[in-house]
Amino acid sequence: MNILIIDDEEVLQDVLTQLIQREGHTTFSATTGEEGLRLLGEEEIDLVVLDLMLPGMSGQEVLAEIQRTDPDQVVVVITAYSSIEGAITAMRDGAFHYIPKPFKNEEVLLTINKGLEQRRLATENRSLREQLKQRFGFDNIIGKSQPMQQVFDLITLAAPAKSNILIRGESGTGKELVAKAIHHHSLRAEGPFVTVNSGSMPADLLESNLFGHVKGAFTGAISTKKGLFEMASGGSIFFDEIGNIPLDTQAKLLRVIQEREFMRLGGVETIKADVRIVAATNADLEEAVTDGAFREDLYYRLNVITIPLPPLRKRTEDVPLLANHFLQRYGEENEKPLEVISSGAMALLLDYHWPGNVRELENVIERGVVLSTGDALDESLLPMSVRQPSPMAPPPSSLPTNGVSLKEAVTDYERQLIIKALQATGGVQKRAAEMLQVKPTTLHEMMKRLSISVESVT
Repeated sequence: MNILIIDDEEVLQDVLTQLIQREGHTTFSATTGEEGLRLLGEEEIDLVVLDLMLPGMSGQEVLAEIQRTDPDQVVVVITAYSSIEGAITAMRDGAFHYIPKPFKNEEVLLTINKGLEQRRLATENRSLREQLKQRFGFDNIIGKSQPMQQVFDLITLAAPAKSNILIRGESGTGKELVAKAIHHHSLRAEGPFVTVNSGSMPADLLESNLFGHVKGAFTGAISTKKGLFEMASGGSIFFDEIGNIPLDTQAKLLRVIQEREFMRLGGVETIKADVRIVAATNADLEEAVTDGAFREDLYYRLNVITIPLPPLRKRTEDVPLLANHFLQRYGEENEKPLEVISSGAMALLLDYHWPGNVRELENVIERGVVLSTGDALDESLLPMSVRQPSPMAPPPSSLPTNGVSLKEAVTDYERQLIIKALQATGGVQKRAAEMLQVKPTTLHEMMKRLSISVESVT
């Protein structure tokens, strides 16, 4: 690694240079603070050995300038025994450690190696943060269409702000992906990102998960447990399908937003909530407010900045981009040599109405890759729902003279909706239930009543 020695004593420079170079590192030398700062600007330096007693610009001034321009730079200061107080001050100002003069060679090497290890870890962390930004950056939310460009603009403007954000869109449009992109482009990017599956648990269990509980708060609370708000401290908390939260829990969530504090279940201690709330919904919250199913005051607290996600049928020009993106991803994951989507298959993908949105397209491409034996994804690898879509018939403009059975018509329409949802999600009942906005158990009962099996429709 590259180490810069800033010291005006020639003998000390020679000793440190030989000592460090024997360890396999490259050294750069400077006898003044000004020269050292110039070298720092010209070379990639991993660690600085800095004497506090320098002619002209002092070591403390050099350290302050290094901290201003590169706070991650590791600096080890050298000081005489009589100036230990200065070394302690330097550590308070950002130095990694100090070496007293006269020093032992082993002590110098030990301190330098520890400093280099810190530098390595800092570099790794910075690299990981960059990878996270790339993973959840806009290049992973694929789209060149005008509606998606507007979404990218909104994310760019909203991410650095402190306001709560509401993401709206149908199931499968990528709401959680947008939430993660917002977090990783925000001032809280280095904090945690915690997801709350709002509609997948009972109210009492949801509150325990959100706010935590103290020992003995209820039967089975054998120990104190932190909630998701505490786990998300310093970061963002994402409420998936916020419209499914029970009214009692909505009131408590409103208090957290207003007061920025909460208490664990059964507890008396007030805990600060240092989080940013990002919520998502595929429901009509305005209608839910009118129906009394969603609190109006909570709606306005959440709906500060709204990011609407367009359904895939409204941005069909993005279908080829998305399809080829998924082709490459799942081709690599499954070690399949697919290189292209045939023109016939692409025409079918473009003609399809995608009720399951991007998630459905991803499932279709993954299925095609897994079943493929050649180097192209052609029409035969697409599911029947895409190859031969059967649009649902609209209600008749007029009734037959002998009337119609409303019960039979509704049952038939219900059957068609369920079949389309199952086809759109590749037979995954949980996802089909999300698309139909019913509980998985409810969907299962409906399928039994209507004699629908997954095997018969996928």
